[in-house]
Amino acid sequence: MSGLHIACIGEAMLELLVSDVPGPARIGVAGDVLNTAIYLRRGLPAPHRVSFVSLVGQDRLSDGMLRFIEEHGVETDLIARDPQRLPGLYAISTDGAGERSFSYWRKDSAARLLFQESSLFDELTAADVIYLSGITLAILPPEIRQQLFTWIDSYRARGGRFAFDSNYRPILWERPSVAREVMAAAWARCDLALPSVDDEMALFGDASPAEVLARLGAFGSMTGALKQGADGPVSIGETVPPEHYEPAVAVVDTTAAGDGFNGGYLAARLTGASQATALHAGHSLACRIIGHPGAILPQER
Repeated sequence: MSGLHIACIGEAMLELLVSDVPGPARIGVAGDVLNTAIYLRRGLPAPHRVSFVSLVGQDRLSDGMLRFIEEHGVETDLIARDPQRLPGLYAISTDGAGERSFSYWRKDSAARLLFQESSLFDELTAADVIYLSGITLAILPPEIRQQLFTWIDSYRARGGRFAFDSNYRPILWERPSVAREVMAAAWARCDLALPSVDDEMALFGDASPAEVLARLGAFGSMTGALKQGADGPVSIGETVPPEHYEPAVAVVDTTAAGDGFNGGYLAARLTGASQATALHAGHSLACRIIGHPGAILPQER
């Protein structure tokens, strides 16, 4: 039996978890698409495969990042290495309610050179599903974004599926109008949609979740989930009876809640679960994640 191959395209960064400054900090490895890839890998049985697609440096920190990714079962054969650049860095601080704020050092990160070697498109052709986020798109130059969209069109025409989470971060975009144009282009090509309601309302000015759903519905036949945090997800593209979603027992750190939802949802949906089951799988995993500091839950032994 041959399994699915899911290629997750994004940036891996060093994660600095800060409590007080000056003071000790915990260093990890994370990134929105990488977080999803790890949780997707955990939810998929063999022989399904998950690859992380990125660019890192040739330094010792990058060596450690590759080891971390491999330790979580995610394949690294589609990660290239650049001799001149280093990985990006971001710091997280959280308030008493577990809400996070970010500080980034990523303008010259190696991952910003993604797809500048056109052979990467050829290497991705055999994947069954391509997943990326609005953060992936934000770090790419405009001409590379357009090449990527053109390639996605041909990839989908051959039967590949494109999964997308807009994950809007205003600081990464030169103007909101550019972000709207790029995100709309991604939604127009999307097969598996995983937006967050707050991101979509902030970027597109929708007045309610219903308006978000109506706007996305106009793009065509996508299916997926509109994430609404503690209120639970809403189905996109399929009618699901009203469901009750249990809230998280405790909120320690909301980092990677949406990324984890994506991984849990996709793992269930791609292995044949119903839409209702996949929605609950994503929500349940997100609730576990926010009860733990940092992006990645410890692996169960």
